[in-house]
Amino acid sequence: MWRPRPNMTSRKELEARRLGEAARIRLALNSMRTEAREKVKGGPGTIAFVKEELCIGCDQCTIVCDDDAIEIYDTPLASPILDIDVNRKAKILRDPCTGCRLCVLACPTDAIIMIDR
Repeated sequence: MWRPRPNMTSRKELEARRLGEAARIRLALNSMRTEAREKVKGGPGTIAFVKEELCIGCDQCTIVCDDDAIEIYDTPLASPILDIDVNRKAKILRDPCTGCRLCVLACPTDAIIMIDR
């Protein structure tokens, strides 16, 4: 019969340590994100811009955009290896964009940046 050694970490202790580390990492990442968000410029003098090579067409930006300033369009995939029917990208519509930065904060790949109008 197998018995744990007295100096081995128990499953309960390991789980507690894992949860503690996950909370510490989450807190550090949230702090970093908050600092990054504060550095993103925005306002009437700016407009969002999509770096097409980073955009995965996930549609998150269109969900958060209150100004209907983003549209998703189909584009051919630039890879000869992959054969994908639909490759979607986001495009910012200049006139309706108010520079609110919501799309920048929602983008999971950091494909959207704010630039001067």
